[in-house]
Formats: sequence, structure tokens, C-alpha cells
Amino acid sequence: MNANAKTKTRKRLQSSKELGRVITEYYMKCTSAKSEGIPVGWMPPMNGVIELFYAMDLQPVFPENWSPVCAAFGLTPQNFTVSENMGYSRDLCGYLRNIIGYVHGMIDDKNSPFGGLPEPDLLLTPWGGCVPVMKIFHALERRFPEAKIFRGDLPQVPIEEINDDHIAYVISEMHRLVEFLSHATGRRLDLDRLRETVALSDQACALWDEIMTYRTCIPAPFSAAEMGIMFVMVTLQGTQTAVDYLTMVRDEVRQRAADGAGVIENETFRLFWDNIPLWYNMGLFNYFEAAGGVMVAETYSAAWSIRMDPSDPFRALALKTLYSYPMVSCVSISKRKEMVIKACRDYHIDGVILHRNKSCAPITLGQMAIKRQLEDELGIPSVIIDADHMDARNFSMAQFQTRADAFMEMLAAKKQHRAS
Repeated sequence: MNANAKTKTRKRLQSSKELGRVITEYYMKCTSAKSEGIPVGWMPPMNGVIELFYAMDLQPVFPENWSPVCAAFGLTPQNFTVSENMGYSRDLCGYLRNIIGYVHGMIDDKNSPFGGLPEPDLLLTPWGGCVPVMKIFHALERRFPEAKIFRGDLPQVPIEEINDDHIAYVISEMHRLVEFLSHATGRRLDLDRLRETVALSDQACALWDEIMTYRTCIPAPFSAAEMGIMFVMVTLQGTQTAVDYLTMVRDEVRQRAADGAGVIENETFRLFWDNIPLWYNMGLFNYFEAAGGVMVAETYSAAWSIRMDPSDPFRALALKTLYSYPMVSCVSISKRKEMVIKACRDYHIDGVILHRNKSCAPITLGQMAIKRQLEDELGIPSVIIDADHMDARNFSMAQFQTRADAFMEMLAAKKQHRAS
């Protein structure tokens, strides 16, 4: 295969081009919020607070989501330099090191992509999740002492163990948050508006689920190279913008599936990517195409769709908050195996790429068990790629090429043997 894999992805969807406008408009709203008198709140992704903010006309900002932007624009090295000079080890999560470096470095640089991030009026220290996410916000509290702080609490339980007591507790935390936001901003929550916001979020999730099902088609109408469309599921759930954009994507993908239009002319191998992508080198998803491989599914995209019942919005927000982190970073190994095995069946996978991610141990744990079960239960081979979703210093292109090329050659030999 070509030894010069491109950093940027080759996209096939026309709607992916429209995504640039959506991203720009979101960050423009973030940067203009303060001048318009709209309070800005920094929060982690993957929780029901997002819909609550939009329902109260507050501006949510996601510093963790800013890290992939920094990686895409090549800004992570300078952010890492700042945080490492402050004493943060290279062994820590790349999201944490990037955000710490950003807020203590180039946050005041208005030439940053999209104008950068506005300083927070509110900080919502995480309800739970992985330790680095919580530590990021502890550090942000020290960096922005003028921000008003809400410290929430979240039971850390696997999805299969969530019960009514957990739900009731998170509902009570949601009500406590509403009281905090009303006191801090002077804005009141309209319950009908909240129902509308939750309904929009549910519509977005339904569209996302439908879009993902078209990837089961052979050939697949789009690949992981289009993963940027996930942006609206991270930042804009509960908005008409997300519903409108995903409707556009759904319509295009549905038409491509009906036309039998695949990612490449000859889809020979259907591949699955486990773990977070390499945000600084998304072109790796295209690397396998020269050998007939298409990345038709991945673990990361499955975490962002949680259906919601708008008739009981606080329960819906509580369930989303409880489910979100166990879908990714706090999931049990048994649940991880179950999710990967099911995806490999649903998407007719021929081979799996297991990204052994130095920056995210929770998502990487259990990969050897997954590797064994894939082979034993489904006869699906896999290869481990050592990398890092944020820090390019922990990734060797030469090593990646050696392993990827050998893996694709093995898949080809296996398919040829079966044919004979």
C-alpha cells in the first residue's frame, strides 16, 4: 500500500462538506455569546446537561471536544509543551494535557481556529466518568476562579446494573443543577421548552441510528472517514441544527445505499476500528482502501446515541447521563466484548483493528480478551495498532504500515483459501 498515508481523510459524502459550516457556526455562537449576554458554561460531553443548557438559552462549551480541533489544526504540540512544562507527565491522557496547555497558553490568541474558546462564566465539574475528565475540571476551577462552579455527583455503575434508585438520585441532581443555573444566570427553566429540546435530541438520535444502519449495506455507502459528522451529536444535541444536518446526511446515505454506491469501487474487506481515532491523522481510515478494505464501523460512534422520552424530560436526561460514560470509558470488559461482537455480526466484519491507545487506558482494557473472543466465536482476525488519539509522538507510521500491510495480506490469503 501507499507508504504516504494522508493526514486528512478522503470523504465521499457531499454532506460532509456542509459540516464545516455547522462547526464554524457553533464556534461563532460560542465566541459571540458573552457580547450577547448569554452565559457560557464549560462542561464535559456525554450528559443530559447539554439539552438543559439549550432549553435555558445558555451556551454549552466542551473543552474535551476542543482537543480534536487542536489536533486537526496541528496545535497539540505547543499545548503539550505548556502542560508538560507545568509538570504534567507525558503518560497522562492527551485530552487532559492538551486542555491544560491550551487554557494556560494560547486561549488568549484570537487567531486560534474559529476564534478559540470563550472563558467560562460557569463550570460544571463532572458528575462522573473517567478520572482524567474529572481532573481536567478540577484544574479548570483553579484556572478560572471567577467562574461559578457546580459540582455534580453521578453513580458510577455499569449499564446493566442501573436501577430506579440510581435514576432517582440523578433526577434529584438535575433539579439541583436547575436551581444553581437559575440562581447563577437569572434564567428560569420552561418545562415545555425542555420537552421540545429533549424531543429534538431524540430525533437526532433516531436519525443517527438510521444513518448507522445503512453501513450494514454491502457495499457500505460511507466509512469511518466521515466520522466528523459526529460533531453534531457531541455539541448540538437538542437543537434543530442537529436534526436538520442529520436529515441531510440520512437522505444522502439512504440514496447511496439504494444506488449501491460504495466507498471504493471494489469493497473486498469490511473492517472495524476499536477505540478513539487518531485525531491528528484521520487519513489512517483511508489507508486500507488501496487493499480493498473499508472501515465500515467503529466503537466510538455507538456511544453518542441514546434515545430519550420527551414526555418525562428529567428522567430522560438522567438516563442519558447515567448511560453515556458506561458506553465508552467506564464500560465493563464483558460489556465491551458484547458490544464489539454484536457490531462485527451486524456489519459483516472481516477484520478488526484494535487501537491500543496510550492516552486512554479505560477504553483499551480488555482488548486481548476481545481479540481472543473474535477469533474463537466468529473466526474474525484482528491486529493491534499502538498509537495515541492525541499525541503523535506516541505513534509510529512505519510500525503502523508494517502491521497494517501484513494484516491485509493475511486477510487476502484467508479469503483466497476460503474461495479455493
